[in-house]
Amino acid sequence: MVADNQRDMPTAAAKITDIEGLKVGTSEDMAALTGCTIILVEEGAVCGVDVRGSAPGTRETDLLSPLNMMQQVQAVLLTGGSAFGLDAAGGVMRYLEERGIGHPTGKTVVPIVPAAVLFDLNVGDYRVRPEGDMGYQACKKAGQKVSEGNVGAGTGATVGKIRGFEFCTKSGQGSHAVRLENGLIVGALVAVNAFGDVVNPDSGEVIAGVRSADGSGFVSTVQLWKQNPEILAPPINTNTTIAVVATNARLDKSQAAKVAQMAHNGMARTISPCHTMFDGDTVFALATGQIEADVNLVGVLAQEVLARAILRAVYTAETVQGLRCCRE
Repeated sequence: MVADNQRDMPTAAAKITDIEGLKVGTSEDMAALTGCTIILVEEGAVCGVDVRGSAPGTRETDLLSPLNMMQQVQAVLLTGGSAFGLDAAGGVMRYLEERGIGHPTGKTVVPIVPAAVLFDLNVGDYRVRPEGDMGYQACKKAGQKVSEGNVGAGTGATVGKIRGFEFCTKSGQGSHAVRLENGLIVGALVAVNAFGDVVNPDSGEVIAGVRSADGSGFVSTVQLWKQNPEILAPPINTNTTIAVVATNARLDKSQAAKVAQMAHNGMARTISPCHTMFDGDTVFALATGQIEADVNLVGVLAQEVLARAILRAVYTAETVQGLRCCRE
């Protein structure tokens, strides 16, 4: 069953870094199973955000409101380490300030770096969390290559945890993008650490999530929950899927927020259930402003690429420290 699904793994015909001015870098600790991912837009980009999960960990999201002054950001950080991982943003700010990149304030610049975290403290070594140096190193490694699987914010990611970690599946970081003939590019980068399962959006079949008792396949989180409402295995409030969708379209802050909102539909198509009280699902939207495009089309494409990136996050993950990937 899983082998058949491998043939459906989306290939990245385009990549998020095809968008001019956008770079991606990761830094990770494979022993501790944690890391962070940075999306750099050193020339600045309009940014919106939409938070749907009820257990988010975020930084600098208020300033992304269309009501507030700041019009551009220079980076977005996705990180493990739960709220501790927000410290990695300090390293990103240091890297950018050293290069004079940020909001000018007179004597210096203040880099604008929104961030979101996922919870990976129950795998690897919980005492090691992304911090300033890890964020700085991710910036130094940022470039056109987009790594997937057990890297960056996806290093310690898992899915399908209603029965606890004994039955969950290793997940990771995934990316996908589309390029239209008129030059419009929309891409997504996601770290998938969901409470629920990842499903094939065409068939509804679970392709990564809660393993059956004998480990031979997957069972549906929703069906298990319906059959046994008391099944929740603590700790369950330790999840979150965090993502960035990006485009070279010209959008304002309100439109970028709308794209982030629409992109969540891609999450809903591929994660079941999602947006629970146990998840902190957050999507940022970046727009670099190089081409005119209809915001509705950008939002529709954002749904598509985020759904595909989520599938790639589980297909490219590898077994590590007893956490089995979906290909086994």
